[in-house]
Amino acid sequence: MTSLSNSTHRPRLSLGPILYLWSREQVMDFYAEMIESPVDVIYLGETICSKRRQLRPEDYWELAERVVAAGKEAVISTLALIESDGELKTLKRICADERFSIEANDLGALDFLEGRPFIAGHSINLYNHRTLAFLAERGLKRWVLPVELGRENATDLLRLRPTGVECELFAFGRLPLAYSARCFTAYNRDLGKDDCQFCCGDYPDGLTISTQDGLQFLTLNGIQTQSANTHNLLPALDEVSELGVDLLRISPQSAHTADVVRVFADTLSGQLDTAEGMAKLRDWAPSGLCDGYWTGDAGHLTGLAIPSSR
Repeated sequence: MTSLSNSTHRPRLSLGPILYLWSREQVMDFYAEMIESPVDVIYLGETICSKRRQLRPEDYWELAERVVAAGKEAVISTLALIESDGELKTLKRICADERFSIEANDLGALDFLEGRPFIAGHSINLYNHRTLAFLAERGLKRWVLPVELGRENATDLLRLRPTGVECELFAFGRLPLAYSARCFTAYNRDLGKDDCQFCCGDYPDGLTISTQDGLQFLTLNGIQTQSANTHNLLPALDEVSELGVDLLRISPQSAHTADVVRVFADTLSGQLDTAEGMAKLRDWAPSGLCDGYWTGDAGHLTGLAIPSSR
């Protein structure tokens, strides 16, 4: 396989939106660090729960201005599940601001974007080239491949994608699997969703749950269910580059995100051997790594071979 260091196509790196409830101070400190990191695109915004109001839209817009000033692309991400009139009004307000690109995580955003270019998040069920073409006619400029799709689906979609539409791949982080009107983190505390006491803030990387046999199985993050294992496509960098993937998304975690970004950046540039990078990433994945969805297997499994040399 061709070495990435000699490849004519090299994916850019993106930083997904923070999926967890962190304090305002932690969020601000995090982005101050990430603005200095070698990511090309930074996604900002609350995508999980509208009750998380540590930052307002104005705060994200201010952060976006700082991102742009640093020479990076800033994208404002929207909620993945719209459940109330208030959330709909906030969505409309976010979409009305034309300074930054919008990542639509619910198709309701399209009504407010009125044909403007947008990005489809991984929560949009975009599974075939006809949907790609349909959304491209309405302004789609980039889509994040749904995490349950693997290399076979990606190959077909990339071959048939409309001209000018970019593909972004979820490359590192706990997999976002499902959304529900019920808040399972609150339910775990015998609390109702309306009186959740913001208990998800006690779990800066989500609440990992195990099977009766002690196997770490899933992670609860409010209304979102994630994998326990951390999805990782570092061993597939040559492969995804040859496929023509444009961006690789790294999902924020409470520690070592900047280190993860550096591993991906250095491996992409050929400065770091994949095996060395994998050794580092294993230390930063508390429940272990996985890549099963990409290889067409069960998502929690690991099947990618580590290249012997770069």
